[in-house]
Amino acid sequence: MVSLSKRMSLALRHAPERFGLVLDAGGWVTVHEILAALSISRADLDAVVAGNDKQRFAIGRDDAGAERIRASQGHSITVDLDLVAQPPPPRLYHGTTATALDSINATGLHRGRRHHVHLSADAETARRVGARRAGAVLVLTVDAHAMAHDGHLFYRSANGVWLTDAVPARYLRD
Repeated sequence: MVSLSKRMSLALRHAPERFGLVLDAGGWVTVHEILAALSISRADLDAVVAGNDKQRFAIGRDDAGAERIRASQGHSITVDLDLVAQPPPPRLYHGTTATALDSINATGLHRGRRHHVHLSADAETARRVGARRAGAVLVLTVDAHAMAHDGHLFYRSANGVWLTDAVPARYLRD
């Protein structure tokens, strides 16, 4: 299921055209279209959606009642997730590796090719995220309260990931 989850992420977050998919402005595509594009069964799709510990995918219905799917966040393509700014908890967390620490301490956290920097509500989730990369895992604490006080906006995606445009180094503690 991991390889299918990665293919779904590629199709719904980064390269839908490689699968002949056209996402709407919100990143949605009908379930029927993704099943056909990936040549998978509905049972496999449901297993990936239900089994993903990060809840990367959301299923909903459009105004006509058609079932559809999208990635919850992490897109490198333009989509409008209808996120509404909201006050963050006092602290958020970011998992990374020791090899990235010097660069992060110098310039902060940047979104790269994604729409936002991804932050976790708890250190353990951040540790799991950081463990996906090679190297010793570090969890950085983000002073989200101070950032919000200074005018930085935060959003919470449907699966609970906190998002912001960037985290300047002065708000980070390791």
